[in-house]
Amino acid sequence: MQFFVQKAVLDAGVKIVFAVVENTDNHLQSEEWTAYRSEKIKELLEKYQDLDVHADPILEGYNILHDNTGIKRRKNIPASENLIKLLKKNGDLFYINQAVDIYNLISLESKLALGAHNIDAAEGNVTLRFTDGTERFQPIGASEPTTSPAHEYSYCDDSNEILCRLEIRQVEKTKVDENTTNIFYIIQGNQATEDSLLTDTAQKIIDTTTKYSGGTGRIIFPEIID
Repeated sequence: MQFFVQKAVLDAGVKIVFAVVENTDNHLQSEEWTAYRSEKIKELLEKYQDLDVHADPILEGYNILHDNTGIKRRKNIPASENLIKLLKKNGDLFYINQAVDIYNLISLESKLALGAHNIDAAEGNVTLRFTDGTERFQPIGASEPTTSPAHEYSYCDDSNEILCRLEIRQVEKTKVDENTTNIFYIIQGNQATEDSLLTDTAQKIIDTTTKYSGGTGRIIFPEIID
């Protein structure tokens, strides 16, 4: 699998790196991870108690990115902003499986928009590009596929199927479950994020996942295409 990004998407203000972790065991529920997670949740609840999303450069940066690409704010809350809102509302994160739990916690810490996908379910390569409206799209939880609007930056595989719409909605096709062993992660920033934050966050995903779930990982910088 190779990773590509359309130059026009970068020009719009998206920043992107990928991480791959292979041969991980996602059946695990590490007691060490659970204890670490509990402490971090407490810290994050305190950290974000009085958060003003629109005053935070990184979180507001996603909204500005949406403005610049014609995406309506009200219906398209950036992933990291939404995750913080859910944390504050529920006082915790909903547990899905350990791999998802790990990247969700790291997303909360970094404020970056992160996603995880089953490599073995994707077809061919992955390209971050603007859609043309013909792409197949079946978000997680949907019983039937649909198509997405044109001119939205999305992550697509070679079968012309969207794997992640914007940085908001992931899909049934590549969702990570307990049986997933090979995972690629999206680490997406915006004009307010330093490049080093993306690479540091990618490395943290790799280090944390391999520590608690095993496997080996690497950071991938996508090839730029027209």
